[in-house]
Amino acid sequence: MPTAGLKSNEPPAGAKNPTGLNAAALRADGDAASAAEAGSGKRGGLTRYLPIAGLLVVFALASALGLHRYLSLDAFLDSRQALKAWVEAHWVLAGLGFILLYAGLVAVAFPAASLVTVASGFLFGWFIGGALTVIGATLGATVLFIAARTAFGDILRKKTGGAVARFAEGFRDDAFAYLIVLRLTPALPFFVVNVAPAFFDVSVSTYVITTFLGIIPGSMVYAFLGSGLDQALVNAGEGAFSIADLVTPEMTIAFVGLAGLAILGVLLKKTVLRKRAA
Repeated sequence: MPTAGLKSNEPPAGAKNPTGLNAAALRADGDAASAAEAGSGKRGGLTRYLPIAGLLVVFALASALGLHRYLSLDAFLDSRQALKAWVEAHWVLAGLGFILLYAGLVAVAFPAASLVTVASGFLFGWFIGGALTVIGATLGATVLFIAARTAFGDILRKKTGGAVARFAEGFRDDAFAYLIVLRLTPALPFFVVNVAPAFFDVSVSTYVITTFLGIIPGSMVYAFLGSGLDQALVNAGEGAFSIADLVTPEMTIAFVGLAGLAILGVLLKKTVLRKRAA
């Protein structure tokens, strides 16, 4: 038995152990912190997909609202006079609006960009129309590139190897030349050329510069085609439009320009491949 007047170090029966409570509380706090950190990482992982998801939503809305019906050749031809009159009356606003429209179409990969490029030629003239197209296309392509790189940029580096990895390394080493060749190759869809560099760790500055320079020839040729189409419609007057009306100097130059772009793309591709093999 304990001596009278002396206190035992053991807690009375039924008393709670504060040390045990503190340890349990610390473990609970640690678990909560780990859970919060995991949740934060998960949210951060999901956040990277927001830009590309936003572009997909815009594309879905544009398709649901029937935007393609207003961006068809028939629609442009039917409203040609009204559009030209509005452009002449509101030249600056029309130019800014065209840039934003084109940037939006390219950013969401809406399948009407080439037709709108042609329309720029008969609305603004081939030079101004081509310049507006280059600006709008560069802005839209850059938005799509950044969104794709943010969402999927690490996939190729982490999950591929072999020939694909070697190609990616070569692409990064000479990104400027590769991108210029891709931009000047008409056989490749514009959407593919816009997105592909996102998987090869290309810098934004290189992408913007090569996009701007690389699409100038094609944009000008398609705008010139639109200008020639406008002249062909003027020549046809009120009569029925026929294929013979397309035989104009402007249209001939435009088609020769398209053929020249195809040849230039092939020559540049061979040059780059020969350089890589050396």
